[in-house]
Amino acid sequence: MKRIFVKLSQNQVFIKMKYSLTAVCILSSLLLAAQMPQSKYFAINGTIKNATKGEKVYLELGGVQPVKVLDSTTLNDQKQFAFKRTELDEGTVYQINVAKRQRVVLLVEGGETLTITADGVEKGSATVTGSKNNEYYQRLMAMNLEMTEKSKKWQEEYAAAEQKKDSKKIAVIQQNFETASQNMVKTVKGLLPEMGTSMAALFATNFLNPEANFSTLDSLAKRFEKERPNMKQGQTFVGNIKRIRGVPVGEIAPEITLNNPEGAPVSLSSLRGKYVLIDFWASWCGPCRQENPNVVRVYNKFKDKGFTIYSVSLDKDKMPWLKAIEKDSLTWTHVSDLKYWQSVAAQTYGVNGIPATFLLDKEGRVIAKNLRGEALEQKLAEVLK
Repeated sequence: MKRIFVKLSQNQVFIKMKYSLTAVCILSSLLLAAQMPQSKYFAINGTIKNATKGEKVYLELGGVQPVKVLDSTTLNDQKQFAFKRTELDEGTVYQINVAKRQRVVLLVEGGETLTITADGVEKGSATVTGSKNNEYYQRLMAMNLEMTEKSKKWQEEYAAAEQKKDSKKIAVIQQNFETASQNMVKTVKGLLPEMGTSMAALFATNFLNPEANFSTLDSLAKRFEKERPNMKQGQTFVGNIKRIRGVPVGEIAPEITLNNPEGAPVSLSSLRGKYVLIDFWASWCGPCRQENPNVVRVYNKFKDKGFTIYSVSLDKDKMPWLKAIEKDSLTWTHVSDLKYWQSVAAQTYGVNGIPATFLLDKEGRVIAKNLRGEALEQKLAEVLK
């Protein structure tokens, strides 16, 4: 589930069928650097079956490239090892690397004592006890493996049936696949309530297509927003859901209050009574800068007729933002939280690419989206007669 562990993937692509573990929150989203000062010790104790005394065991940050080794130790006479560390965030993905032969994924939120029993061979099995997060993770991965194996078989059967032009067999294979997929989604959705606002719940979203299961994902995002507002991985998930949710034409535009270049907060609602173009852009965005002369021209043409612009920058550094405003002669209202794609406003408005615009009427209702060039000028001429 730009956008966690090891990202789920389908090893075999099912011909003319999709087994999509579409992700709203992918494992990489769970691998944000720890920043919260909520220190909690966690311990890892392990036993490796196929290993020898003195072999190295590494504790790594999961799912990142290049691999980041956080700690290491050696196996003792009983083929055992132990780590004890401080978890600084509300959740991070780690992995145990056994002599560079086997990696075991761990979901850690702090306070756990995890016990690992691993084969210690490539593609070997492992069990992790000591936390619900890891129990759920293993259950979900087992489901994924089962579905992968079934898909391989169906793919072979499908190819044979297609060669023989056996439409009945193809229909049966497709139905079997759809039924298995639906059952898996049903199982995952049934587990989500008991997973709560855990890392396992975030991982489970890998199994849910946002288009088909948006209400479920939206409810989970709202729960994370309420119950775990400081969890970095939860924030990423919430932000992705907000982007999918977006703001449709016809709705009142959500409030935005961000600082202007002087550091003073400016609210979108302070411009009520005028037609307002919310313009999402950035100094580093080539298409945005190319469009700016047109925006300047339109602004100068309609600014005395009840039109203004509220520009939201997705910059992350202040100086390039300020220089671009000056160089492009952008003389209207500018705000930014300098959080790049993590901008709260961009998430709320479902902005996945820039430039992106929302035209509001005098009551703050969205009446058009992504108007540029002549289209923007024509719409303003229409509403500002």
